[in-house]
Amino acid sequence: MTPTPPTPTPPRQPDHGLDEPWQAQLFAMTVALQDGGVIAADEWALALGARIAASEAPDGSDYWDCWAAALTDLLAAKGLVGQADLSATTAAWHDAAAHTPHGQPIVLPGR
Repeated sequence: MTPTPPTPTPPRQPDHGLDEPWQAQLFAMTVALQDGGVIAADEWALALGARIAASEAPDGSDYWDCWAAALTDLLAAKGLVGQADLSATTAAWHDAAAHTPHGQPIVLPGR
């Protein structure tokens, strides 16, 4: 009797659940911008799809980074955020994160 070969395991689908508070906040901001008519669902789908297609992480581990980049792309394309503002806010966030005790919320100065 010939042994039966093992059944191949299908590739694991990436889990895009909300693992971090910033992911939930990013999701909520995107929904609010869609609900407010700032971005349309179809342009959002195209922007996110383009970022995912350009991703260098075939396992989908950078899904939320792609999400953030796609939202930034759309807001910049609409003139709602400039590169200087984006760079300054990013730097302020990294600085605040570096000086925030573990487990405490990150607060940007003056916000």
